[in-house]
Amino acid sequence: MADASKTNPQGVERLGYLGLGLMGTPMTRRLLKAGHQVAVWNRSEGKDAPLLAAGARRAATPRDMLANADLVFMCVTDAAAVEEVIFGPDGLAAAPGAGKLVVDFSSIHPDAARDLAARLKDANGAGWIDAPVSGGTKGAEEGTLAIMAGGEAADIERARPYVLHMARRFTHMGPIGAGQTTKLCNQVIVGCAMAVLAEATRLASNAGIDAGRLPEALAGGFADSIPLQLFVPRMVQGIHSPPLGHIATMLKDLDTVADVAQATSTPVPMATLAGQIFRLAKAARGADADALEIYKLSATDR
Repeated sequence: MADASKTNPQGVERLGYLGLGLMGTPMTRRLLKAGHQVAVWNRSEGKDAPLLAAGARRAATPRDMLANADLVFMCVTDAAAVEEVIFGPDGLAAAPGAGKLVVDFSSIHPDAARDLAARLKDANGAGWIDAPVSGGTKGAEEGTLAIMAGGEAADIERARPYVLHMARRFTHMGPIGAGQTTKLCNQVIVGCAMAVLAEATRLASNAGIDAGRLPEALAGGFADSIPLQLFVPRMVQGIHSPPLGHIATMLKDLDTVADVAQATSTPVPMATLAGQIFRLAKAARGADADALEIYKLSATDR
């Protein structure tokens, strides 16, 4: 991978961000606040308006973005969306890519990450980091995300100073695909935690104690955790906007866990059960509902 001084004589990386959803918008805003010039693009129109007002530049297409950037960050819904952004009409693959680097924050199947990276490399020479994120919209707004990455070590270090404007941790886990595999491990823990915390919170409520005080009562004990402190108050108070994450996103990731588990002969009974609970939640609450609405599945008045 060429260094910044070769792709840009001034040594200043030109940045782009594709996908301005719940995560992409606050992450891009942090890059702008850090003083970077950022080009933005989104599949649906209108979402870029606040960022344009904050100083971002609109790219006409993904091809236009990569042609005029050195590092392109991306966060879209699934592998099909990543495929479209790269290989669709006027996609990233249509622009010259030698010396350029694509950092994908999307959560997709590890096999898809490896396939897309190889095909993009063959198409235009661009490098790839798979870098899924954890920490939700709160972490994106506050710059406290944990980002787990797969790719070449030199590429990771090239992207690191920019990523750390958006995240607290940026951990190199191995070759391309390793970041996505690490995110699946994260989702096993988070998905099961959401289901278990919903169960404990409902038990407290039904038994007549103040469920809202669980985080205070359990703080410092073995049950204490960031999910306990963050999720339970939102469940009890019915705070679901903005969502920490969509039900459909968690279900997608847990379904991917099940697929990788089958391919690796790994038993995942708890993650499988959590996946089925989220499938029920999707049917009851809708795909775009906040994932924490699984708490409402056990409500008698829902």
